[in-house]
Amino acid sequence: MDLSIIIVNYKTYELTKNAIKSVLKTVKSSYEVFVVDNDSQDLSYEKLESRFKNEIADGKIKLIANKSNQGFAIANNMAIKESKGDYILLLNSDTIVKEGSIDSSLDYIKEHDDVGAIGSKIFLPNGDLDKAARRSFPNPKNSFYKLFGFSKIHKKSKFNDYNLDNLDENAVYEVDSLTGAFMLVRKETISQIGLLDEDYFMYGEDIDWCYRIKKAGWKIIYYGKAEIIHYKGSSSKKQKSKLIYEFYRAMYLFYNKHYKEEYSLITRFFVYLGIGILLMIKLVLNVFKKG
Repeated sequence: MDLSIIIVNYKTYELTKNAIKSVLKTVKSSYEVFVVDNDSQDLSYEKLESRFKNEIADGKIKLIANKSNQGFAIANNMAIKESKGDYILLLNSDTIVKEGSIDSSLDYIKEHDDVGAIGSKIFLPNGDLDKAARRSFPNPKNSFYKLFGFSKIHKKSKFNDYNLDNLDENAVYEVDSLTGAFMLVRKETISQIGLLDEDYFMYGEDIDWCYRIKKAGWKIIYYGKAEIIHYKGSSSKKQKSKLIYEFYRAMYLFYNKHYKEEYSLITRFFVYLGIGILLMIKLVLNVFKKG
């Protein structure tokens, strides 16, 4: 089998249903779809089971019911362990796949033996490019510029080497990191570097995976010829406090795991302090946002 597509559902029945429908409509390669429900407790699992009963009976779709919500990394790993495809596609539940996007991405990675992972062009509902589609690895300098707004001074300035805004969104080129919203990874690569790091709950596991992929000698490709729509955060401007906490905790985890020994004690102090201050500011500001 060519491909195993993994979608994690948590209380997003309508979005997940539409994501699955876009896969069924557009993919021509041999594939299977895993849908891992993270203990939604809102009848999502039952609704998906009923809506796609024919595809489930045919073995095209496989549902996995997680007994608790242990996060994005753990849910994806559950499906990866059961997958039969030579390639694994992580696909967010709040995405719509455009015609030919998965097949063309799969063709590209098959044709390039040195590529460990590939990501597509990702548009937000308003038509803007999702900046997470192509990134440099975060480090103390570019993270400081980004988090404190310096990266907005000019797209091509030295302050903006994290989101790579100066590069052509329609082209194909090597990058440091992709987003887990659409990340196609070679099974051979996963066998070499291991599964997603389950210390991350929801954010950061994709960057961590890319870091390990590149460290192992594989290329990571931004493939601007494929396209999906990502509806992230479109339902509400207000976030749950836990998700805000997990976002900043992921920063701490990534730095502590990959950069701790590269920088001085004083740099470490200011990195941790900056993460903590930003977390507090974000939590306070979130209180005043409308749902």
